[in-house]
Amino acid sequence: MVDTPTADSPREPDISHVNPAEEATWFGHPRQLARLFTTEMWERFGFYGMRALLTLYLTQHFLFGDRQATGLYGGYTALVYLTPLIGGYLADQYLGSKRAVKFGAVLMAIGYFTLCFGGETAKPFATVDGQRYEVAIEKNAEGVETRYVLDGAKRLAIKGNDDGTVALLGADGQPERTVAKGAFQSDGERSPFYVTVMLLALCLVSVGNGFFKPNISTMVGELYPAGDRRRDTGFTIFYMGINIGSTLSQLLCPLLATMVGWWAGFGLAAIGMLASWALIQFDGGRLAGYGESPVKPGQRDRALGIYAAALIGVPIFYLLFTNLMNAPDPVAGAGLIGYIIALPLMGKLLFGTFLIAVPGILIWSFANGSRVEFQMMLAAMVLIVFNVVFWTLFEQAGSSLTLYADRNTDLSIFGLFSLSAGQTQFFNAFFIVVFAPIMAAMWTKLAAAGREPSIPVKFGIALMLVGFGFLFLVFGGRFAGADFKVAIWWLAGLYLIHSVAELCISPVGLSMITKLSIARVVGLMMGVWFLSVSVAQYVAGIVAQVASVETVGGQVTNLKVSLDTYNGVFWTIGLAATAIGLLLIALSPVIRKWMHGVQ
Repeated sequence: MVDTPTADSPREPDISHVNPAEEATWFGHPRQLARLFTTEMWERFGFYGMRALLTLYLTQHFLFGDRQATGLYGGYTALVYLTPLIGGYLADQYLGSKRAVKFGAVLMAIGYFTLCFGGETAKPFATVDGQRYEVAIEKNAEGVETRYVLDGAKRLAIKGNDDGTVALLGADGQPERTVAKGAFQSDGERSPFYVTVMLLALCLVSVGNGFFKPNISTMVGELYPAGDRRRDTGFTIFYMGINIGSTLSQLLCPLLATMVGWWAGFGLAAIGMLASWALIQFDGGRLAGYGESPVKPGQRDRALGIYAAALIGVPIFYLLFTNLMNAPDPVAGAGLIGYIIALPLMGKLLFGTFLIAVPGILIWSFANGSRVEFQMMLAAMVLIVFNVVFWTLFEQAGSSLTLYADRNTDLSIFGLFSLSAGQTQFFNAFFIVVFAPIMAAMWTKLAAAGREPSIPVKFGIALMLVGFGFLFLVFGGRFAGADFKVAIWWLAGLYLIHSVAELCISPVGLSMITKLSIARVVGLMMGVWFLSVSVAQYVAGIVAQVASVETVGGQVTNLKVSLDTYNGVFWTIGLAATAIGLLLIALSPVIRKWMHGVQ
């Protein structure tokens, strides 16, 4: 029998078990979520701030042509999504998530700071019929720049013609010389030292991201015991931190880059990354017990060796980047085999691994799993392949769409102020923040009514929407002004459509993999999922290369040709994405049958 206090007997304080402070929550979730939310917010602030600048930095500061710049951007983002496979494994086996996150944050901060040292802007030059000429750049009172070929005492203005030829105009504005299509080549005289510094910075960010990206999410998962229904909501809150950080940085970093200089934009990204590191490093014990090292007392701690080995990845990635930049263009008519042979080393590694992994795992599943397990794995693999298509097109945001914003978009907001080209990427993050709760409520309501679309249908809708986004922008091109620029609202409309598409596919992808995979290979299937995103990033760079436009000193010579080129590419991929989305929806009953009730 247990004594119970009465009105006449003194009530003693309950000191039997839990300190009330230990039960403090943050919006009903473990209080540690607030720190991890803020850590991720600042890390994404740095990452997306740098991403908003990168393609413009390559084309305007180093004066790389579109093909080199977008190819390098695609290779960099491919490595960013590939390295978490290794970083996650090393954290699980040796480091623990917390040390991996801190190490990754330090490397990324160093990488962003290194990008601040870009040296002087490259000096443009042109090669005309095999002869090299200096190029001068002049800006008038309205800020309009004109490029001139310096031919002795002559200053010949450069004007691209609609047919691909280049006219060199004299002082009277009349053509003194017309250069045949393909006979005018532009480039920049850039410092090999500063190019090396820039590539090393990208290598450091790639390696650091591999340690940070998977392990901060792992720590969030550790906050919730098995079966805790708050887990999904907790990750939704955490996901909002990503988009708040990216929204702020994609406004502020390009602003500083425009007003102060490239170094200031990258420096702000580095400061954000340092803030992220400090929140984990100086946690005051608030994260004790989460993300700790798996090394048991008496076992050898291999952390220092792993840190040293990770740095070996920097020169390896450097070689991949230089090989990517120097790879020859595919020869027309060489066919698929010739195209694959012409791929740079990074392309061969990504495509080769993906093309071996997908059928290889399916063969293993057929031999070792039951009929049901094999069909579920087959459904997962089909969706993974379609996932490559989606992210290939969605990730034009950082390359071809940013260049489109720079060249063929009127960036004025109601005539009050103007955004920079890099700042236009903020639309995606802003729309995610606005529409994520609306979409979540809509799926919940549809599910309650038994009308929520299946996973394959959601994937198909996402593909159709990403196609509609490009078609919407092409339609807007019909209303371009005399300067061959469209209103910024057409580009914002594309990002709105793409954001809704992202919300149809991104939240369900990883969950789908865990539900459909055979338990013995779920980790491997997660690796294939991230590999598919990595392949998509690389292919996105190839697609952006198709939209390449001839430039001189970082500027196009004919805005009409530029607009026509982008419209042609966007029309093609818009139609292709819509058709592929319809195909997936048509296949969805079969795929759903293979899923055996997985929702």
